[in-house]
Amino acid sequence: MRIGILGAGGMADALGTQWARAGHEVMISGRDLGRSAAQAEKMSAALPGTPVRTGSWAEVARFGEVVVVAVRAAGLVDVLEACGAALRGKPLVDVTNAADLAAYDPGRPLAGLIRDLTGGHVVKAFNLCHVDVWRMTPPVFDGRPLAVPLCGDDPAALAAVRTLVADLGCTPVDGGGLDRARLLEATAAFVIGLWFGGADAQAILPPLASSGAHLPAEPR
Repeated sequence: MRIGILGAGGMADALGTQWARAGHEVMISGRDLGRSAAQAEKMSAALPGTPVRTGSWAEVARFGEVVVVAVRAAGLVDVLEACGAALRGKPLVDVTNAADLAAYDPGRPLAGLIRDLTGGHVVKAFNLCHVDVWRMTPPVFDGRPLAVPLCGDDPAALAAVRTLVADLGCTPVDGGGLDRARLLEATAAFVIGLWFGGADAQAILPPLASSGAHLPAEPR
């Protein structure tokens, strides 16, 4: 599929390179077109086949069958406004986290803001891990592929993002509707704070077998 990535930083580099390697067409954008072009050239150098392209915010928004929002929260509104109407009705993958994790307000989720500004079908995903995790091929820990929770409402958008998760060698997990994206964002704020403090955030939860009675997850 054609994947447009709004952003030309670490997340665009890590995710975009992996998806291009899996056979998708990728175009990235950034505030500085010269730096974006240099990033695209760097990504392309590690790939066989179709090179990663670059363009303006609006060009990337028009290019993508799926568009990934990977810009800093501080510049989010300006970037989405620069895309115009090109994002309306498209699957949008929101990988963002709050600029100040310690002050994250669950009453103002970024995923909801992106939906309201664009009219796109937003899926919150990929926001729980450091960028270097997405550079792993694949992200597997102790023999278990990384699970990636997805929060979204649109079945077609969720299906597209599940494909992108699987192309990284990860396992997509149903996290509920987009209204639950605020919980996913709050989880990031909480566990990233633990990691920064030197704690093993993964160890705060027991394995599935010790998590009490539950029903198998239903695919969305």
